[in-house]
Formats: sequence, structure tokens, C-alpha cells
Amino acid sequence: MASLAGVESLDFNELKAALGLTDGNLSAHLSALERAGYVKVAKSFRGRKPHTAVVQTAKGRKALSSYVNVLEGILRKAK
Repeated sequence: MASLAGVESLDFNELKAALGLTDGNLSAHLSALERAGYVKVAKSFRGRKPHTAVVQTAKGRKALSSYVNVLEGILRKAK
């Protein structure tokens, strides 16, 4: 989710490389995030090659923001 926060979208391979995950592992994570409504996965073709783009939804941005706020609160208390 954090990788998607500052961009309009990332393609599957960019996200996989950034996170150091396998195809299957990333697919499983994206499926769970898509079911939660946090990301949208758009599949298309670029020429003859398949292309998968991942976009963070408004619900996903809100969830990430809430999570970051919780973490910041924990860090403030720890200091």
C-alpha cells in the first residue's frame, strides 16, 4: 500500500521488483487487497503482451492514512 501511495499506478512487475516478492506471492496479496477494496487491478494488453496495473483506491488511501496515524501515535508514546 505504501508503494502505491505516491503514484497514480504501478505495473505488476514494478511492484514485484520493489517489494522483492514472487509472482504468486504478490498475486495473493493483491487479491486480498482487491477484495478489501483497497486496490483496483486492471489487466490489459500492450501490443501482444499482457499488462497488469495496480491502482490504490480512495478506500485504500484512507485505510493507509489511518494506519500511519496509528503508527505515529505508537511512536509518540514510545518516546
